[in-house]
Amino acid sequence: MTMEAFGEQNFPEEPGWSEGLEKQQGWLSEEELAESRGRVPILYVEALPVRVGHDGRVVEVGLLLRGSPVTGSINRTLVSGRVLHGERVRDALIRHLEKDLGPTAFPALPPSIVPAAVAEYFPWPGERLSDPRQHAVALAYVVPVTGECQPRQDALELTWMTPEEAAAEAVGADLEGGRGALLRQLLHHAGAL
Repeated sequence: MTMEAFGEQNFPEEPGWSEGLEKQQGWLSEEELAESRGRVPILYVEALPVRVGHDGRVVEVGLLLRGSPVTGSINRTLVSGRVLHGERVRDALIRHLEKDLGPTAFPALPPSIVPAAVAEYFPWPGERLSDPRQHAVALAYVVPVTGECQPRQDALELTWMTPEEAAAEAVGADLEGGRGALLRQLLHHAGAL
């Protein structure tokens, strides 16, 4: 089978497909999003920005400080956001890294973007990871950044800390929805602990 067999010819275009591409790429109204969240798991990407030393070891971990849309409190968090309909995971990851860290963060994504962890959030209490709004599945990554990070959008600041500081129980407790456990898992994956 040739590579052409896997090309665009295998995906028939529907009438009006190209005209409404932006609309089809996942910008849901608030009502549509609320309805979808109540019926199907929503796909997210999450990223832990890191700085690496000359030897390739993680020397700093970046955590965002932002207001929570869920609780209204201010918490530490990872770079995070939804994958839009029709959007590649790589593109969603880059979009959210740029949105949260600024255009000069210069994330270094590997050619293959296999996640470091898969996190599953449930809307009911008592779960390891929770999000009262929805059932969500997040592909989580450790992403080296080499540029200057300037938080944007709803992020108030980005704090750089050592892996040991980031793994502290107090920091983990400040991460919303049980993300402290995910943070430690990502640090282990990166060989930082």
